[in-house]
Amino acid sequence: MIGRIFAVALLAGLAAGLMASVVQHFTTTPLILHAEEFENKTAALGGHHAVNLAARGVQAENWGAKLYLAHGAAGHGDGAEAWGPEDGLERTLYTTLADVITGIGFALVLTALIVLRGQAVDGRQGLLWGIAGFTAVSLAPALGLPPELPGSMAAELVARQGWWAFAAASTAVGLALMFLGRATWMPYAGIALLILPHLVGAPHPDEIGGPVPPELAGHFVAASLVSAAAFWAFLGWATGSLAKRFELV
Repeated sequence: MIGRIFAVALLAGLAAGLMASVVQHFTTTPLILHAEEFENKTAALGGHHAVNLAARGVQAENWGAKLYLAHGAAGHGDGAEAWGPEDGLERTLYTTLADVITGIGFALVLTALIVLRGQAVDGRQGLLWGIAGFTAVSLAPALGLPPELPGSMAAELVARQGWWAFAAASTAVGLALMFLGRATWMPYAGIALLILPHLVGAPHPDEIGGPVPPELAGHFVAASLVSAAAFWAFLGWATGSLAKRFELV
């Protein structure tokens, strides 16, 4: 059983990760590269003064890597330069690797949940699991912390990560109570959990702004959510289809 679970997750995650890389190459990656140019120009103008100029109409651009793991060193006050993959093939390879690893990780979670529930699934039911995953991991947290381009002003990283984890977990449990719970009180508790993170509120910076034009930032939010929806839909369908083929349940 364990071997079949890992086989399903590996195949589904690999396929979904490769698909996501192709989608991102034509949607979010060009926007990130464009934002990187603004951030680099801002860094060349010099720190906060450059940001103030940008706010008055002097355009600037940058970003550190398509992988959110390796942002560039622009704007670091100590002058130390952080590592980031080079533009071109190296960046594409690292992006693809990150997408595949992410896909396999989420596929493992979906597969485990399907097995724990103990009911047979197919591709169509797997798609519903994927939609639930998108809602919990991408859509609900984006209501408080929408996807951000490099150069955007944001709250402290640990606070944002903590709220994202809280929102994703609360939404996932809320959806489970609403659609899988059997007791009459569970749907009401599920709705409360969906709302709770947004009542608490996501952390935000004292000021909103940055060198990236708001039109570009808005386009990036839309493209990111559409890309995430495609990834989760494909991942759910592939996981459900493979779970049926490998007779996991």
